[in-house]
Amino acid sequence: MASDFYQILGVSKDATQEEIKKAYRKLARKWHPDINPGNTEAEQRFKEISQAYECLGNEQKRKLYDEFGEEGLQAGFDAEKAREYKEWNSYQGRNFQQAGQGFGQYQSYEDIFGDLFGFQGGSGGFRTAASARGRDIEHEMTIDLISSLKGFETELAMQMMKKCPECNGSGIDPHSKMKTCPMCNGSGRLNVAEGPMRFTKVCPQCGGHGAVGERCRKCGGSGQVLGTEKVRVKIPQGVKDGSKVRVAGKGEPGLNGGQPGDLYLIIHVKPHPLLKREGDDLYMDIPVTVREAMVGGAITIPTIDGQVKLKVPPGSQSGQILKLKGKGAIQAKTKKRGDLMVKLVVKVPQTDDREILDAVEKMDRFYKGDIRGDIRL
Repeated sequence: MASDFYQILGVSKDATQEEIKKAYRKLARKWHPDINPGNTEAEQRFKEISQAYECLGNEQKRKLYDEFGEEGLQAGFDAEKAREYKEWNSYQGRNFQQAGQGFGQYQSYEDIFGDLFGFQGGSGGFRTAASARGRDIEHEMTIDLISSLKGFETELAMQMMKKCPECNGSGIDPHSKMKTCPMCNGSGRLNVAEGPMRFTKVCPQCGGHGAVGERCRKCGGSGQVLGTEKVRVKIPQGVKDGSKVRVAGKGEPGLNGGQPGDLYLIIHVKPHPLLKREGDDLYMDIPVTVREAMVGGAITIPTIDGQVKLKVPPGSQSGQILKLKGKGAIQAKTKKRGDLMVKLVVKVPQTDDREILDAVEKMDRFYKGDIRGDIRL
């Protein structure tokens, strides 16, 4: 059960900030652990009192608490989005009360066949007019390039509509007294046509139960409340920036027996300081010494699969690109891999050693002509 912060501090919901502060100070003096050493009950009470005052003693947090309860105090809580959910929830609730007014007396052909042949929902059957599939949810997710290339699993804390814990999703106040539905007189169905074939449909007011009660005060009769749910998701190898990853059945729950919606993760990939992705190929600059460029040889470079050897041909130039086939990104659909394109960057030593400078001057004699002679604008 969620705590009632007002009750913990012993103040009314319209208490002033000064009254809340006085109540907190009085209780804090009574239950402070320094005054009650070794008393675990006092320690727990002091924690509850401090938590309540941290909320109610702050005007902004108090407003969120009054509107959304403890859910509104969680990190990352989006009040505007929560209000949109509430508005949508209220709209859905009104729709259920008015069910059956769309497709003639039915909402769809499925309604008609469901009444004729007795399908009430579940796998392979038609759902009743009052059922509805849960909404799909989109959630933006930022990951690093290496994670996008390798893929990973993680757990997300998602803010979404959940089954109301007060009424267990029924939309009816569990403490209210049930009474016979006045619309269908307790039968759970309504006649919608007379003649050679009689048509009936599920009563929109009681949902086929034959009895009605007061609307649940927590969810307003919709059977759902805004909450936080932990969702385990798997990000596949090779996802690109802007990709959508579908997590089936992890959207909002369905209403009145309807199927849940899906969760769509919109992936944003952060730039990497060394790697750049173009299509399914990866590009990376690798420094080499003057000797390695001139003489050639094998150098060790990092890849997403670990360290590999790369053969540098003799006489390599700065800016020359070498290809490592199959060491690029995985194509998410075909599972084929791109290549790793390694750009050689010749690094010269920073020195004023006379012997080295003499050697460089001697090396200059081996260039054939003006190396910038062909450069024109």
